[in-house]
Amino acid sequence: MEDIKIMVVDDEPRMRKLVKDYLVRSGYTVIEAKDGEEAFDRFVSIKNISLIIMDVMMPNMDGYEASAQIRKLSQVPIIMLTAKSSEPDELKGFALGIDEYITKPFSPKILVARVEAVLRRSNISQAESRVEAGGICIDLSAHSVTVDGKEIELSYKEFELLNYFIVNQGVALPRERILNNVWNYDYFGDARTIDTHVKKLRAKLGDKGSYIKTIWGFGYKFEV
Repeated sequence: MEDIKIMVVDDEPRMRKLVKDYLVRSGYTVIEAKDGEEAFDRFVSIKNISLIIMDVMMPNMDGYEASAQIRKLSQVPIIMLTAKSSEPDELKGFALGIDEYITKPFSPKILVARVEAVLRRSNISQAESRVEAGGICIDLSAHSVTVDGKEIELSYKEFELLNYFIVNQGVALPRERILNNVWNYDYFGDARTIDTHVKKLRAKLGDKGSYIKTIWGFGYKFEV
């Protein structure tokens, strides 16, 4: 299981070590983060994280906010650790797509068992986390892209843009709509940023870059 990466997010070093020791003993690779901000940054930069164990109360960015940011990128399973369990808190977490709640203090052996159960459930729906078109394969849970089987490196926005194009394959997309959906409504730049990202994305896709058609004076269309 050395290829299964689990990220443990907690501001208490002793808690991270306890969880890490049991997971490593069970054959998992463990990545640590001390708060929500570091968790998000590491999730974006490190490929193929299979599951996240997230504490709730942390400085800089708490577990709920970090989970919300990660959910914008991926459906990676998240197990939330909380010092106290209440119905409103759990409902808030489940609304964000949290897969499991574990209340502190907990048995490390039970935690590992929960991890294994969540990973099994995740593997059942793994096929649903992939989007393919014309030799381009996007793995949403791993946040990775392959072209004809070869992995390519994309920035976060390039990844989001490509996913949006493929999901809307054959649809003429105006620049404003792309901005609203990929950069969100709070983006205050102009549509030229899309052209810059499309240019870079086409270059990274090689021959497949021709799938992204320019509709002059309007926007783009992804067509295989």
